[in-house]
Amino acid sequence: MRTAFEAWAQREGHIVRRREDKPEEYLVYETQRRWVIWQAALTHGAKAAAEAPSKFAKEPEQKPAVTQDEATVRNRVLNEVLDAFSELDEAAGMEGVLKVIQGLKKKQKALADTKA
Repeated sequence: MRTAFEAWAQREGHIVRRREDKPEEYLVYETQRRWVIWQAALTHGAKAAAEAPSKFAKEPEQKPAVTQDEATVRNRVLNEVLDAFSELDEAAGMEGVLKVIQGLKKKQKALADTKA
């Protein structure tokens, strides 16, 4: 997951150098912020995919690039994450990012509870 993120970040012009004292964190704040957002989006997307496993089950004989249902779920998840982070104030820092992630988790749990 980190390799894919770093490849994307470098293509986008972000510095992916990590801190020497904390190698799990990036030296540049904006890169660290985007890493946390990247993880939140993947986690949120995995939960959405788990809700409808039959839509994402891959059969060995068929491997379409992206099915219509999968594309719809991906777009919905991406839009939810982007909407949540677009409301974030630039001055909020990592605390704000974590609050948005917690909000997404609560929303996902509430949806799961209503379906159950």
